[in-house]
Amino acid sequence: MSILIKDTTKEEREKIVAEALGCDFVGCGFESAGIDYQLYIDGKKELRELNMEADCGFEVAFPEENKSASCIM
Repeated sequence: MSILIKDTTKEEREKIVAEALGCDFVGCGFESAGIDYQLYIDGKKELRELNMEADCGFEVAFPEENKSASCIM
């Protein structure tokens, strides 16, 4: 099953996020660990983009940690 925006409906994306966050219902709070999953639900950003941005944000906040080559500082 693909979770790409092009392969899912908004309702399916809502369900994917709710299940991933362990929510019992759709709309239970789609922001977790600083990631705004509503952008995925609305079809604006893929999940991998949101997760990459969150990873980079962590690295900026904690520069002593290992840096990923995929994050531009």
